Amino acid sequence: MRYVDNLPHATKEEENVRIPMSDGIHLSARVWRPVSSDGTPVPAVLEYIPYRKRDLSSVRDSIHHPYIAGHGYACVRVDLRGTGDSEGVLTDEYLEREQADAEEVLAWLAEQPWCDGSTGMMGISWGAFAALQVAARRPPSLKAIVISSFTDDRYADDMHYMGGALLSDNLGEAGTMFAYSTCPPDPATVGDAWREMWHERLEAVEPWVLNWLRHQRRDDYWRHASVCEDYAAVRTPVLASSGWADGYSNAVTRLLGRLDVPRRGLIGPWSHKYPHLGEPGPAIGYLQEVVRWWDHWLKGADNGAMDGPMLRAWMQESVPPSTSYEERPGRWVGESWPSDHIEETAYQLGAGRLSSPAEKARPPERAGIQSPLSVGQFAGKWASYNAPPDLPYDQREEDGGSLVYETEPLAERLEILGTPRVELEVSADRPVAMVAARISDVAPDGRATRVTYGILNLTRRDGTDEPSVLEPGERYRAVVDLNGVAQAFPPGHRVRLSLSTSYWPLAWPPPCPTQLTVHEESCRVVLPVRPAADDDAATSSPFETPEGTRPLTTRSVTPPEERWEVTRDLVDYGSTLEIVKDRGTIHFDAIDLDVGCRAVEKYTSTADDFTSPAGESTWTMRFRRDDSWDVRVVTSTTLRCDATSFQVNATLDAYEADRRVFSRTWNETLPRDAL
Repeated sequence: MRYVDNLPHATKEEENVRIPMSDGIHLSARVWRPVSSDGTPVPAVLEYIPYRKRDLSSVRDSIHHPYIAGHGYACVRVDLRGTGDSEGVLTDEYLEREQADAEEVLAWLAEQPWCDGSTGMMGISWGAFAALQVAARRPPSLKAIVISSFTDDRYADDMHYMGGALLSDNLGEAGTMFAYSTCPPDPATVGDAWREMWHERLEAVEPWVLNWLRHQRRDDYWRHASVCEDYAAVRTPVLASSGWADGYSNAVTRLLGRLDVPRRGLIGPWSHKYPHLGEPGPAIGYLQEVVRWWDHWLKGADNGAMDGPMLRAWMQESVPPSTSYEERPGRWVGESWPSDHIEETAYQLGAGRLSSPAEKARPPERAGIQSPLSVGQFAGKWASYNAPPDLPYDQREEDGGSLVYETEPLAERLEILGTPRVELEVSADRPVAMVAARISDVAPDGRATRVTYGILNLTRRDGTDEPSVLEPGERYRAVVDLNGVAQAFPPGHRVRLSLSTSYWPLAWPPPCPTQLTVHEESCRVVLPVRPAADDDAATSSPFETPEGTRPLTTRSVTPPEERWEVTRDLVDYGSTLEIVKDRGTIHFDAIDLDVGCRAVEKYTSTADDFTSPAGESTWTMRFRRDDSWDVRVVTSTTLRCDATSFQVNATLDAYEADRRVFSRTWNETLPRDAL
């Protein structure tokens, strides 16, 4: 990262601006804008998220908002209602109230004397969701958006129900927001009202996982704010990006193919990070691209922002399996989208082989698989947050409990770009079953690196809104869509397809072990093959060095801890995956505040007892300023199951110093709906 001290515009910062809402609530904003905007108004750019502008996101914010402001914009970072220093309560994600608030914020911005009436929205993750969802509501001042690591489908392409299967990240994210939504505002900002505001949050919250488990089908709850329900609603230009290591690797190409507005897409090798902070690398000069986008759409500059290919994607080279990478080797390629340059190539399944159209397929068989619960322990996270080691490890650890098909060693290089799919004809011996499909790059020495994967709850094979249980022994057609990817397979390597009937703890297993029969004569894997293009060399280095402004200064008070441990007990056959994400205690110099944040996730199971899986998410958040303010929130959420239900047990405890000032417990049982 190159830090830039001399920007085109001198800027000033307003640390806490109160924005009034129509119901009397005030939201808290941080504003960076050119000094000259006092007399010469500029466009405003909004980032709207629940992650505490004053402390937890402040270092990240300080890199890009002052940078964009220094190029002639008013950058406004707003805490959602009920988070950070904003008033009110936050009880769930992407509610109607949240989006109405955003519209009111945009209208307020457009009316400020330092704003010229034009606005944009930007963000990553929640902020990108917010920008895309608000764009579909068409507020009059909103002229363009910039979004990273997002989805247009809240049910099937978020951390909730991949392919209709319950993801463990459903619990993990619920635990995160259980903690964030119960943290207090800072008395240095809101004054004596902080305690009343805090207790209002504590009283209003419940574990978010409860509501998400009440909606196990794609119903109106999930359709709300899923832009895929009506792409035509979006009428603003969109600059969209994501990373292949992120859980959100699919929506960029969907938007490019289905929106009817000016749009550009960018997909790198990154995890859940802004591209200028991208890990694994290489990071890129993303903020320069963002400024160019804003200059074109908010200021009318004829600067080539729409020149070049609609999609730029990082074609990843083959790498050995690892749970983390500093960089992923590869090159940038450019495509229109949908691309007439990419050809779907089908490989037939038969007797352990994947046969290309040019090869004679092996005689098909009826192959059976019943995977142990241990398949999936080396799958990594649904979305990599670059918290090593959260990427999948050598797939040989997984494939022993899977049905495996692979090509002969490749005679020449094979590159894919897009969304692979697996077309199956299967039968099962139980009414509820799932299939996990994985594509791996197998090196000549046998090491297998997972390239992409997909999951399908077979009761959702015909749609996720009305499940249909299986008739044991009956044959069904099923299509498993895998996550989008760009990957090169070198000569001498093999392409492997692995099928399993469980993938714990990445996804919750079905209620009982299932024997799945694959009728190979009707089964194939379809790869989006991309021949190398003549212009690839011209698009290999289209980006500048990453830039930003210098981050806020902090210092470590206690060290961070990152741990990812898989253990197995060969006496009682218990297996555990424990993930520790502890930021340590960080002192924020500018506000003289110590902040501690520790999260522990634990996923357990016993042998092949499919009613034994359990997950637990525990968070501790602490805020301390000398002896004047010392508060702590401790949350814990446990999810267990039996064959017919899920059981949620959760606790919330809040402390001032060492005195507990609030405590609440939840115990709720929810029926399994063909999960």
